[in-house]
Amino acid sequence: MAIKATVFKAALQIADMDRHYYADHALTLARHPSETDERMMVRLLAFALYAGEALSFGKGISSDAEPDLWQKDLTGAIERWIEVGLPDERAIRKACGRAAQVVVISYGRAANIWWNENRDKLQRLSNLTVLNLAGETTQALAALSNRTMQLQCTIQEDHIMLTSDAGMIEIEPQVLHGSFRPTEP
Repeated sequence: MAIKATVFKAALQIADMDRHYYADHALTLARHPSETDERMMVRLLAFALYAGEALSFGKGISSDAEPDLWQKDLTGAIERWIEVGLPDERAIRKACGRAAQVVVISYGRAANIWWNENRDKLQRLSNLTVLNLAGETTQALAALSNRTMQLQCTIQEDHIMLTSDAGMIEIEPQVLHGSFRPTEP
């Protein structure tokens, strides 16, 4: 018998001063059995960074054909494709051919090795942004994980502050390629 996904509920308030985006989101996240709290919370952070009416969670880890998050226009064209972790370089190139913008949010001990191995090929992709999160940051994010979460995310001048009843985290992603948050597609 297959292990089912664990469902998490997050009430996320976003105050993004850089994009003038202010909204409350009631999110349901399904954590795949092979996914860690750390990865799930990075997906949640990715949602907060690029939130909009059309941004939604994809199948991500359970499907090669869909990203962790994506934003489509009314015609179904993919405006933004967001991957979390250390995706295969060929999959990123394929995503860059399918979407107007692609964002990879890397993290973990192997992130620097992954970037060094793939940098030359990925830097040729003009519609790609690669961000890296420090290990301390993603571990602190994982510590905020709870089956029901009340989170507030404030973004100003590319600085991110995520707060909950469990604590507060200041997040400064390292930009490896592209710009911190590309303009709206």
